[in-house]
Amino acid sequence: METDSIEQPIVPNTGEVLIEVRNLTMHFAIRKGFLGRNAGVVRAVEGVDLSVRAGEALGLVGETGCGKTTLGRCIARAYDPTAGEMLYRQRDGEVIDAANLRGRSLKPYRREVRVIFQDPYSSLNPRMTLLQIIGEPLKIHNVASGKELEERVAELLRKVGLRPEYLRRYPHAFSGGERQRISIARALALDPRLIIADEAVSALDVSVRAQIMTLLEDLQVESQLTYVMITHDLSVVDYLCHRVAVMYLGKIVELADTQDVYGDPQHPYTEALLSAIPTPDPRARNRRLRIKSVGELPDPSNPPSGCYFHTRCAYAQDVCKSDEPPLRRIKSGHWAACHFSEGLDLVGTNDEA
Repeated sequence: METDSIEQPIVPNTGEVLIEVRNLTMHFAIRKGFLGRNAGVVRAVEGVDLSVRAGEALGLVGETGCGKTTLGRCIARAYDPTAGEMLYRQRDGEVIDAANLRGRSLKPYRREVRVIFQDPYSSLNPRMTLLQIIGEPLKIHNVASGKELEERVAELLRKVGLRPEYLRRYPHAFSGGERQRISIARALALDPRLIIADEAVSALDVSVRAQIMTLLEDLQVESQLTYVMITHDLSVVDYLCHRVAVMYLGKIVELADTQDVYGDPQHPYTEALLSAIPTPDPRARNRRLRIKSVGELPDPSNPPSGCYFHTRCAYAQDVCKSDEPPLRRIKSGHWAACHFSEGLDLVGTNDEA
């Protein structure tokens, strides 16, 4: 797998879907009172359809509270989905429904689908050495032990740019960027096929962030990894991802190749997200049109009727208040959930005021 440039990564032409999510739903019960009676549900993820191709990096973006982290944790099976299917193609080609796996049957799936968490400080046990932290998955899955375990951990440290003699040190001895490299090494320990990177660089300094992004890019090529990159930072998606899915209030509202979404957005919410990307060139800042969404994200336990975004959308009409738009194909490879996509002239990252 090769890339032409940072700006236009090439989607691997495997033609194989690694995991397909169908009508995935995740609700959390709201408990109130002394007896903890059920007072409703938070609709964190609501009827999501999404596929991830082997070898690609798919960006999952949206503002805080949109459900992207919950969707990622459902895919990783940290949560048991309320409803829906997750059709996963195993190494032998057999397709299983990972949403319905329970108990010991989950173990092989969790070996192949791993997570890199956001905060490198809280995600590492301060009482464990690097040997214990990175080696724990290897021991749990009976992959290695003893001297072989030490050699495997040392090799993983080299792979992420750390010295193998660090394996008996504790997390407090490392910087934030080094801790995230440790987290990446732990995720790679079992030779996974799919990695869910949940805001993997958002807690890091800008210079360190660039190093970790380059590391993730190199590892994808070297280890033939598939990524789901969960982030609110659209510059990360522009750098790493082949395709991008935009989430709003638990639903996918736009899905396309990254360059298509950035250059020709088809949903008003995407337009607002893109206009918030910082412009590094001071001379260009005043020429960029800033699009703002009115108000705050609605309560996911009591979402609006019709199109969820109509309460904040500058283009909303009466039909938006009553009829929910389906996620439909607007043009080849580009899907959006908006009644008026074909008639709107939305602003992308290349447009100026």
